[in-house]
Amino acid sequence: MKVLVFGRGGQLALALRDQGSAAGHDVTCLGRESLSIADGSAVANAVRRSTPDLIVNAAAYTAVDKAESDATEAFAVNRDGTRHIAAAARDGDIPFIHVSTDYVFAGDGDRPWRENDVTGPLGVYGASKLAGEQAMAELGPARNAILRTSWVFSPYGANFVRTMLRLGADRPELRVVADQHGRPTAAHDIADAILLLAPLVANGMAQGLYHFGGAEPTTWHGFAQAVFASAARHGRPVPIVHPITTADYPTPARRPANSVLACDRYLALPGATLPDWRVGLNRAVDTLLAAG
Repeated sequence: MKVLVFGRGGQLALALRDQGSAAGHDVTCLGRESLSIADGSAVANAVRRSTPDLIVNAAAYTAVDKAESDATEAFAVNRDGTRHIAAAARDGDIPFIHVSTDYVFAGDGDRPWRENDVTGPLGVYGASKLAGEQAMAELGPARNAILRTSWVFSPYGANFVRTMLRLGADRPELRVVADQHGRPTAAHDIADAILLLAPLVANGMAQGLYHFGGAEPTTWHGFAQAVFASAARHGRPVPIVHPITTADYPTPARRPANSVLACDRYLALPGATLPDWRVGLNRAVDTLLAAG
């Protein structure tokens, strides 16, 4: 399968490169140095040149706090860029999978969020990602699917696991938010989920919204403790992790308190399972610590 990925240096694009190539697919990743997805003509030309069997949008404006003061760019990438890729895929009748986020929800309540629940993003990042989903819907029927996911980590780029390892190497005690809940999700597991979805989207067996994440929800505090437990296998010191509240750690953008996604619709697909995020965590930590 010939896969065209929009995004090149981000966690998911690199994971798609790894997992897709390992599965024998021909994966091409296009980053910002090649084109801006906010440029519809450039996107359309790239799709025509590539003639892919599958298009994946792994490109996104993900600086959650910066987006609060940079809304124009966030919407240009997350809304307009998504619309441009979806239109090029529709025009070429090419299966398209777009990756979205738990931040489209307000995060209230205590039950997992289903695909048909009312959205209510708390900040610009979530609003811009939701606008991208809506832009796809406005284009009309096509062979596409949206995979919402959460708390992404990998050995690549900036993410919570890398931050915890860096801070834990220097500090004997840390304070981490314990009243936000979600599903940690390894980028390589998301890549595998996309590759599982691809043939189903192509033949019309899957379309619309799907939620995907690690099998067991936790808090950022619990996630941090798991990171340090994993690092301890390499002889790294384990700092004391103190639980704090969201109010104790103010940020420019509000975070959902409940980001747990209900993944039943994804699990109904043939061959679908939810990964143990601790397995992915151990792999990521092993890679990061081996690299020094």
